[in-house]
Amino acid sequence: MLFADRADAGRKLADRLTGFTGTPGGLIVALPRGGVVIGRVVADALRLPLDIVVPRKIGAQENPEYAIGAVAEKGDAVWNESERGHADPAYLEAEVGRQKAEAQRRLETYRAGLGARSFRGRTVIVVDDGVATGLTMRAAIMTVRRGGPARTVVAVPVCPPGTFHELEREADEVVALERPAALTSIGAFYEDFPQVGDEEVLRLMRD
Repeated sequence: MLFADRADAGRKLADRLTGFTGTPGGLIVALPRGGVVIGRVVADALRLPLDIVVPRKIGAQENPEYAIGAVAEKGDAVWNESERGHADPAYLEAEVGRQKAEAQRRLETYRAGLGARSFRGRTVIVVDDGVATGLTMRAAIMTVRRGGPARTVVAVPVCPPGTFHELEREADEVVALERPAALTSIGAFYEDFPQVGDEEVLRLMRD
């Protein structure tokens, strides 16, 4: 399956989630930035409110795009332990601090003017535009679970099988439209996969 763009992926994902339509206490939670585009489509289709969580990737020192960990909003981290063991501890400490600060900045920016966020007792569906290593999604699940939800569901357009099974151990349910054996990049599954800016996230959060 190839998605035209994130909105198309959101519509297809919503079609798989129709059983959650209008769920009392249901909540769509998206990972910024790209996940918010999908989250808005899914939230509107299922007639549920939209909110966000903001985990941040910890990249390798020599290759920042390669994830070796991720940090949740409160500073808790999840790691690829084999990669962590080869990393400079001073770099990791500094990067965790930097990414925690960026997570807080984005959370405050994107949720400015909104009420307090609550997951307690709710069915929370966590969405993103795709999952590769699963580290940032696991950090997102950590944030949600700290809030005491009744049920945590992960829903994404694309996720490799190994990561899918890892997420099944941490969420109550995982939905992935595509589970490719080889995943070189999430963008490869989209015809149009542009960068999403802060202004678009702010607009979608207030639609």
